[in-house]
Amino acid sequence: MIGLAAVDDDRMLLSGLAAWLAGAMDMRLVAVADTVDLLLRRGTDGIDVVLLDLLLADCSDPVYNVRRIAAAGPRVLVVSVVADPDQIMAAYAAGAACYLTKDHDLGEVADAVRNIASGRDQCPPELAFAMAHDKSPGRPRLSAQERRLLRAYAAGMTLEAAARRTGIRPATAKHYLERIKQKYRSAGRPTYTKLDLAARVREDGLLRYALAEQQGQTAWRRNG
Repeated sequence: MIGLAAVDDDRMLLSGLAAWLAGAMDMRLVAVADTVDLLLRRGTDGIDVVLLDLLLADCSDPVYNVRRIAAAGPRVLVVSVVADPDQIMAAYAAGAACYLTKDHDLGEVADAVRNIASGRDQCPPELAFAMAHDKSPGRPRLSAQERRLLRAYAAGMTLEAAARRTGIRPATAKHYLERIKQKYRSAGRPTYTKLDLAARVREDGLLRYALAEQQGQTAWRRNG
């Protein structure tokens, strides 16, 4: 049984959530609050996942709210009307496990909760969109081919194998890798070795981005 809490001041949404969860066999609504202060005052015992709205009536800082809940133990699923890429990336950097906009239905939210509670990585379209439009100065602009090569090489493939996976010659792959390293260094993030590249892949969520791209392509083929 997944223990769920919700921090939101939208009473209609909370009522709908409670009614929907009444029929769910694998999760229960443990607590609701309209501020993070109230939730943390109540305590997080029995809570596995917190649904958090970013824009609360108390005007509390959204990033700080994500960070406080994550530090208390539960995983955070942001559900918000905000679709701004900077806000989405800031929420992930603060420790959010997933970010969904409120145009998703309750069934999709429940699926996200289940994935989060089981430790499965979540790659919603919101994340792929935010990564593609991330303008933060510490994140270099990599082409799609550079990202594919970087992921393959940083995952442990040899240069030759990564080049084959990307569909380019080894000499071109070597040139790309040097260009990628230089882009990271220019962004103020020293990158010289294969271990450095692997660290950048983890830090920038590039594996998540790849999964989101794959899911988007699968959906396009299914709906096309």
